[in-house]
Amino acid sequence: MKIAIISDIHGNIEALKSVLKDIEKENCKKILCLGDIVMAGPEPKETISEIHALMRSKDFYIIQGNTDKMLSVFSYETYEKILSTNEVMANAYMADSELLSDKEKEFLGSLPEQKELEFFGIKILMVHGSPRKNDENIYPDLKIEEVEEIIKDVKADIIFCGHTHIPCGYQTNTGKTVVNVGSVGRPFSEKPDSCYVIMTIDENNSSFQIEHRFVSYDVKKASEKIMERKFKGAEKLAKMLLKATSRYPK
Repeated sequence: MKIAIISDIHGNIEALKSVLKDIEKENCKKILCLGDIVMAGPEPKETISEIHALMRSKDFYIIQGNTDKMLSVFSYETYEKILSTNEVMANAYMADSELLSDKEKEFLGSLPEQKELEFFGIKILMVHGSPRKNDENIYPDLKIEEVEEIIKDVKADIIFCGHTHIPCGYQTNTGKTVVNVGSVGRPFSEKPDSCYVIMTIDENNSSFQIEHRFVSYDVKKASEKIMERKFKGAEKLAKMLLKATSRYPK
């Protein structure tokens, strides 16, 4: 059985649809989504609509990302906090909050922060940042001891996370697997392909394999759509889709 794991769509419907086509082609039976659905992207409302469609038609599991939580209830305190570190992201937060309906915000707020699943005896934990915090970074260059400290209280066999937009994976000395699945909608890479993970489970012996998959999409179209939103700094987010040289726009 194949399971697709996606994260960090960030309102990029062009990227999401291309990834979903690849998931269909790969005959994945289930889709796990690790959050950050809309913020700072081209089409937040359309992306939420697509997520709702997936929830109705697919074997689909979803949790809340840190930006989903922020957008569920707008506050000037949160706006000022983001503004102190990144003006563009603060403006995106304000623009998205003004664009989304109360019902859409309520949906984002209703999502669980984590979810535990089990398939063929393999226990899975879905988190956004880490098991400890929804905005904790699991980067490719962590020492294995740091990873083991982050997941020390986790009972699951495999932990899927996102948040950093940088794909990576760890096999710990305690026999656990930790996989950052990368980003569908805002990949942090000079090559702007979307990234997601396919987990293939051998149903006979409860073993599994993990593959990061990279999918091209119409980046130019997505970039133009962000530009059309016209909030201050939108052009910087648009450039990041074409070539991300830093995690956040400057």
